[in-house]
Amino acid sequence: MMNFNLGPLSIQASHLFLLSSLVIATAVGHWVGRRDKVRIGGLLVDMLVIGLIAARIAFVASWFELYRESPLSIIDIRDGGFAPLAGIGAALGYGGFRAYRHNALRNPLVAGVLAGAFAWFMSGAPAMLGMSEEKAVPQVTLATLDGQAVVLPELSRGRPMVVNLWATWCPPCRREMPVLAAAQQRERGITFVFANQREEAGTVLDYLRGGSLALDNVLLDQSGATGRAVGSSGMPTTLFYDAGGRLVDAHVGPVSAASLEAKLDQLRAAAGASALR
Repeated sequence: MMNFNLGPLSIQASHLFLLSSLVIATAVGHWVGRRDKVRIGGLLVDMLVIGLIAARIAFVASWFELYRESPLSIIDIRDGGFAPLAGIGAALGYGGFRAYRHNALRNPLVAGVLAGAFAWFMSGAPAMLGMSEEKAVPQVTLATLDGQAVVLPELSRGRPMVVNLWATWCPPCRREMPVLAAAQQRERGITFVFANQREEAGTVLDYLRGGSLALDNVLLDQSGATGRAVGSSGMPTTLFYDAGGRLVDAHVGPVSAASLEAKLDQLRAAAGASALR
């Protein structure tokens, strides 16, 4: 499951796992440091914040040419643009610096970080983020705007495929649509599918005409079968499949030009690796 609903909120499972791992790390660190009355909760939060900032800065630097076209998008972290290795390095570096200066922090911090890392890996979050090869394009039947039935996997035709779950009433969906439309026109080696969730053809056509959007492969998923099959109830959700139909990555929330390009790079890399086999 990628996300679940809590009332009107859509919460990503990976974020919940991260919070749980932080709680476990804090508890273990507090237990190890109880004799010296050392608590590391604040330090762990500082490490998390520094790691996130460093990961964002590194990602923006990598794709600065795209972010420069829309500078305000740099602070919109909803696009999921982070460089994990840079973030982990910065967080551990800051924690190591603090532990070096304060000997009493060393054992509790090491124990807490190891416990949190173990909890994170055991939660299944890395496998969820890495997307195991067992997750294939769901065998769901959708409809074209003129009512013709289409089986989703058949659209790829042996090419990588990007499937976007969206709705006309969803502001983040509307915000990212020009980015996806431009990518569809540019990336002719990748199939883009826009699976509208639970709306009528007339509503979708009115939106496309009103926004002057020229999109191929706009389909109707009036039962929400695709979202259920992939375990996502949040919109927009964008799924990235390689040429073999295996899920390479997924993103819940709007994509920016930079975050989309980073995901497409993964598809290109997967295609290159397959060609070498």
